Formats: sequence, C-alpha cells, structure tokens
Amino acid sequence: MTTSFVQSSFFLLAGIAFIVLLTAKYHIHAFYALLIACFIVGVGVQIPFASILIAMKEGFGRIMQSLGFIIVLGTTLGVLLEHSGSTRVMSNFIIKKTGEKKASLAMSIAGFIVGLPVFCDSGYIVMSGLNQSLAKRTGISVVTMAVSLATGLYSVHCLIPPHPGATAAAATIGLDLGKLILIGTAVAVPGMIIGHVWSLYAGKKLPHVAATSEHVDHAPAPSAVMAFLPVIVPIILITINSFFVIEKNSNSFLQKTFSALGEPVIALSVGIVMALGNFHKLTNKHLGELLREGAEKAGGILIIIGAGGAFGAVLAAARIGEQFSEAIDLHALGIFFPFLLTVILKTAQGSSTVAIITAASIVLPLLPALGLDSEKGKLLAVLSMGAGSMMISHANDAYFWVISRFSGLEMKTMLKTYSVATVLMGSVTLLVVYILSLLLL
Repeated sequence: MTTSFVQSSFFLLAGIAFIVLLTAKYHIHAFYALLIACFIVGVGVQIPFASILIAMKEGFGRIMQSLGFIIVLGTTLGVLLEHSGSTRVMSNFIIKKTGEKKASLAMSIAGFIVGLPVFCDSGYIVMSGLNQSLAKRTGISVVTMAVSLATGLYSVHCLIPPHPGATAAAATIGLDLGKLILIGTAVAVPGMIIGHVWSLYAGKKLPHVAATSEHVDHAPAPSAVMAFLPVIVPIILITINSFFVIEKNSNSFLQKTFSALGEPVIALSVGIVMALGNFHKLTNKHLGELLREGAEKAGGILIIIGAGGAFGAVLAAARIGEQFSEAIDLHALGIFFPFLLTVILKTAQGSSTVAIITAASIVLPLLPALGLDSEKGKLLAVLSMGAGSMMISHANDAYFWVISRFSGLEMKTMLKTYSVATVLMGSVTLLVVYILSLLLL
C-alpha cells in the first residue's frame, strides 16, 4: 500500500465529510455513518477489503473491552439517581445553601454536580420543573435560569467520565480515567462559571421571559447525604486509585484494597448499590425496569463508541498520522489542533460525543508530531478535545432542543443565549488547558 499525502488527506476529509453529511443532513445514525467512513478511507488509501474488515473488528473490540462495562454502569447510575429523586434533593440542598436570591448560581452548581453521573439532556429534563418553579418564585428570567442550568450540566458532560465522549477519548488515547476525572473536574469549573456569568448578562439584555409552570413533586426522596454519596464515592475511589498507580513499588494492603475498589467498573457498581438504597420502596418489577432502562440507554451509546473505535483502527492501518507528521509541522499547533478539529466536527454535525470520538481517532496517530505523546500530553489532548466538543451548539444539537422545549425559549433566543454561551465555554476551557500546558509541558 503506497499512497501520497494528498490522496490520504483527500479521503480522510471525504470520510469526515460523509460523517457530517449523513448525521446532520440525512439524520443517519452515527454508527452507520462511521462504518461508511471506514470504507471510504480504507478503500481510498488502497487497504485491501479484508484488511479493512479486520481492522474494524479489532478496533470495535478494543473499545468494547475498555469501555463496555463502564458506559453501562455509568448510564445505569444516572437512571437510578433520576428515578430515586436524588437529583432533586441535591438541587434543593444547594439552593438552601446559596439562597433564592442566587437561585441561578444554585442551578448552575446543581447542574455541575448532578451532571457528573447524569447525561446533560436527561439532567435538564429531570431538573427543568425545579428550574421553572424557582424562576416563578424568585422573578428571575427563565433565560438566566435555563442557561445557568444548561451550562452547568454541559461543562462536565464534555470533559469528564463516565460521559461517553470523554471516556471514549481517554480509552482511545490511552489515558487513565482517574486523572481525567480529577483534572477534568477542575478544568470544567471555569466553563461553568463563564456560562453562569453570561446567563446573568443575557437575562438582563433580552426581554424578560416568565416561567410557565411550577414543579410539584411529592414522591418520597432520600436525605441530602444519601443523595450525594452515590455520586461522590465512586469519584473518590477512582481518584484515590489513580494516586496509588503512581506509587508502583508500594504493595500494601491499603493499596490492594483501593486498587480493587478504585477500578471504574467496581467504583460505579458501588455507586449503583448506594443509589438503590435511596428508593423508598423498590419492587422486583420496578428494579428490573430501571436496570433495563439503564442497559438499553447505554446500548445506543456503545454502538457509536464501538464504531468510533473501528474508524480509529482503519486510520491507524492507513498510517495517515505518519504522513501528516512528515508533511506538516504539527508540533507548533500542539493542543490547538485537537481543539480546532473537534470544534469543526461538533459545529457541523451537532453531537459532542460523535465529535470527540471521531477527533480522538484522528489525533491518536498524530500525538508524537503534536508533542503530546507523554502522559501529560495525552491528558491535555483529551481536555482540548473536550473543550472543542462544547462549541458551537445550535439547531443540529439534540441538547439545544431539549433546553428550548423544557424552558419554553424560542430558537432565536436560544441562539443568542445558549449558543453564545457554548462559544464562551469552549474558549475559556481552551484557555485553561493552554495555561495548564505551560505548567505541565
């Protein structure tokens, strides 16, 4: 197989273009779009058809081996937190601490915390009633409240496992999940803050939008401590384990214990068991329905991630990364290349998950040329792609319409407020990652 740089570049761009075209315009599921892209690139760079299939199967299998259990368990934990009322309890607890005058800040923080295990669209739907109730009670514009909650959820969705994009990118790049959770959480905070600050400004500049409904929920709910524990404990266990990994020579009982408990699969399982304890009454039938919902919701995510792994394996087999590194001085771009690539993919086709999975597949073979092939470099690369996957959210993003529908905001208002917020969030997060790169590299 001998192909020129121009030929390889053309078919890589053609593959990406087909992913965007099929998912954004024709609404073809991302799984099929990624599979088609595998053949476009593979055949285009003259890989034998049988070899393309072998690479795709191996790539799909590697991703499933790395992420299958984590995605299913993480999704199930989010479902249990929603149905047990834990998300509502966490939100109310934060509001009590901040006061109703700072209700928008409270919703931003609540979104950040609830969003750690819960997907942003699900989190917004679950918390939208409370958000409307607070807007009505305090007189704060729904624009401010909606954008605060939406950006709080979004900031962690794009950067931190077990969310599928960040998790898949870490697995593809070869990055420890504990480190990504720890550093990613810190990096997500400025994004949440700028989202909240912008919501205050936008709420004052635009015509006041009143709340349309009030949230009423009399279902039994757990205490604040019990609501928070299923979220906090798994994060602590995974983070502690990542610190023990550094101490390679240590072989103490404590290390062995936390190494076992801190494995993401075990840590998330612990969170699930704790979340089950928050149900007031749980029948076998209800338990089965909840677990089935978690597994079925995870299934759709897993096939996209698997197809992304297949696409990455074809790109590796095509040796496109080596050709790029020889033809272009990528070292000067550093963290900006993963960011810009993900921005283009996200803006064009709408899904943050698809954008970061596709970008990770392309960036992996380019890490040495970008100067990001060290452990710290891989962390910066994933965070940079996470920042890129934030922007620009607009009409082709499902989350955009979830916010619009459950907050009662028109598309024009959404573009002026939430879409602009995602641009600010991505830019600020990239700035934080750049400062971090100056300290680490």
